[in-house]
Amino acid sequence: MTILDKIIERKKIEVAEAKKQVSLEELEQYPLFSRTCYSLKDSVLHPERTGIIAEFKRASPSKGLINGTSSVADVVRGYQEAGASAISVLTDPDFFKGSLADLSAARDVLAIPLLRKEFIVDTYQIAEAKAYGADIILLIAACLHSDEIKTYADYAKSLGLNVLLEVHNEEELQRSLFDSIDAIGVNNRNLKDFVVDLNHSYDLVKTIPDRFIKVSESGISDPKTINELKNAGFQGFLIGENFMKTGDPAEAIKTFVGNL
Repeated sequence: MTILDKIIERKKIEVAEAKKQVSLEELEQYPLFSRTCYSLKDSVLHPERTGIIAEFKRASPSKGLINGTSSVADVVRGYQEAGASAISVLTDPDFFKGSLADLSAARDVLAIPLLRKEFIVDTYQIAEAKAYGADIILLIAACLHSDEIKTYADYAKSLGLNVLLEVHNEEELQRSLFDSIDAIGVNNRNLKDFVVDLNHSYDLVKTIPDRFIKVSESGISDPKTINELKNAGFQGFLIGENFMKTGDPAEAIKTFVGNL
């Protein structure tokens, strides 16, 4: 069993427990559920922003604890001030030490799109994302069938959410190209063994139709790499660990952007 298999197995139990605590009808009554979402496309393509989707991530299965001290509000506010186009917040508790409380804490201080970074296996999680202030959900092709991707993306769009689809290879890409998806992210990290290789982005960029925002995810630690990825055709760049592993993630992104 891979790490991804373990995460998905645990996630299904977690979602079943969450449904017992708060019903879908109750989520729909949360104040943030009715808010209008920011546009991921508009923010990524905004000339005064960097295209960076900066991530708040405390831990990961491959690295363990990355940063257990920085506060969500301070970090994401710093990301926004440095010119990030969007913010990603991990909400998985067991493997990434995140929570929905982190998501709402980020929403409180942001005026740019917010991504709920999660392993979505149920429409309930999409409703949760909206109720806690997300503008974007992530769908991971590696753990979803094509019909699930379409169902989840259509439901997200019905709530006004943006949809970022994550793929790792051409097979995942070709079975996932639905009109209800806004952006396609190429994860340079293989979720089955966590090996990182930027060539995945370069190999796939030309096969992603231009109607989608193109995002390169993981393994980006050098401003020069952003420029190379831009030249290849990417408009968005998801970066988390590179900033979070420092003592001051907000300062780290400021320095990084200054070198772009």
